Amino acid sequence: MKQVEVTILGQSYVLGCPEGGETLLQASVKAVDREMTAIRTAGKVKARERIAVLAALNLAYKLEQRPTAASPLSTQGELVSDETDAHVDVDALIARIDKALGEHGQLL
Repeated sequence: MKQVEVTILGQSYVLGCPEGGETLLQASVKAVDREMTAIRTAGKVKARERIAVLAALNLAYKLEQRPTAASPLSTQGELVSDETDAHVDVDALIARIDKALGEHGQLL
């Protein structure tokens, strides 16, 4: 397994990557970074953990909305952006995360 260094929301991570999977990993990192940056830029969430959870939920939601036969990758290895994706109610997701995290802001 190859080690690849990536940056998400300004923080570096070293990730394991199977041989030949670098393009897919880089496309995934771009999608996660783009989603987390958009949430942080919106200014409603400041905690990195909450931003990560919201980004994961947004990306998972988008994947669930795709037809099962559709490929999530374009020929360039970028995640495909579908203008018909359903709008995710970020405020409702934040409220649900806040409730789940409780008053201490921790999952456990």
